[in-house]
Amino acid sequence: MRFLVIGASGAQGGAVARHLTERGHDVRGFSRTGDVPARVRPFRGDLGDAARVKEAFDGVTHASVTLPLVYDPATVSAHVRHVIDGALAAGVRRLAFNTGNRLPEAESGVAAFETRRRAAAALLSSGVPTVVLRPPLYAENLRAPGVAGPGVLRYPLPADVAVPWLTHADLGAATAAALTLDGLEGATLDLGGPDTVTGPELAAMFGPGVRYEEQDVAAFESGLAHAVGAEAAAGVAATYRWIGGRRGFFTPSPGLAERLGLRLTPLRDWIAT
Repeated sequence: MRFLVIGASGAQGGAVARHLTERGHDVRGFSRTGDVPARVRPFRGDLGDAARVKEAFDGVTHASVTLPLVYDPATVSAHVRHVIDGALAAGVRRLAFNTGNRLPEAESGVAAFETRRRAAAALLSSGVPTVVLRPPLYAENLRAPGVAGPGVLRYPLPADVAVPWLTHADLGAATAAALTLDGLEGATLDLGGPDTVTGPELAAMFGPGVRYEEQDVAAFESGLAHAVGAEAAAGVAATYRWIGGRRGFFTPSPGLAERLGLRLTPLRDWIAT
C-alpha cells in the first residue's frame, strides 16, 4: 500500500500522516509548503493545479483528503474534481475524506458546511471507493490562546451543548482504519471521542473550581483570524453561530470505535498530558 495524505502540513492531515508512518507505511504528503511530518515524503502542490494533483496520485493505492480552510463553492468544487480525476487515473483502492466538521442533516446556508456536503457527495458518486469521516470538535482546540485561563474555560458554544471531543491522534487512527478495513466503502461515519461532556463538565476536568464561560463568537473569530486569516476565520465562526443551541448535533455513530477497532483517548488523560 502506498498512501497519499492531502493536507499533510495541517493539524488534521499531519496527524493522519504521522499515524501511518509510525506503522511503517509509505506516505507521500501533499501540501502547498512541503512542510510535512518526519518520515513523510513531501510533495509540494496546490489543489487548484489539476496536473500537479494528478502527479501526486501517481502510484498511490490509498488516499486521505482534508481540504484547506477555503469555502468558496467554485474553488472547492474544482479542488474536489482534481482529486477525483487524480484518484481515478491512479486506480486508488480507497479514499478517506475528512469533512473537517460534523455536517447538518439538512441544508444550512453555511458555506463551511455546504461545500463539504457537496464534496462528500461528489466523492461518493465518483467511482472512487470512498469513506466519509465527519469529526466533531477537536480536543486540541482547547489549547488555543484564550480558551483555558486561570479558573475559567471559554469556548464559543452554549454551556449545555454536549461534545464528544476527539484528539488528532484518534483522528489519525480512525482514518487509517477507514482506509484499510474491509466493507467500509460508501460509508459516512460520525466520529467522536469516548467522553461526551457539556461545558461545565469539561471545565471540571481542567481542575476544581474551574468554571465554563460561553465565549462570544465575534471574539472567537477575531482571535482565530490572527492564525488562519480573516476569510477562513469568518467561515469557521459561521459554523459556531449556526450550531448555537442545537443539542445533539455532535452525536457520534453508535458502536463506531468497536467497528473500527479503536482505543480512543479518554479526555481526562489527554488534558493531563
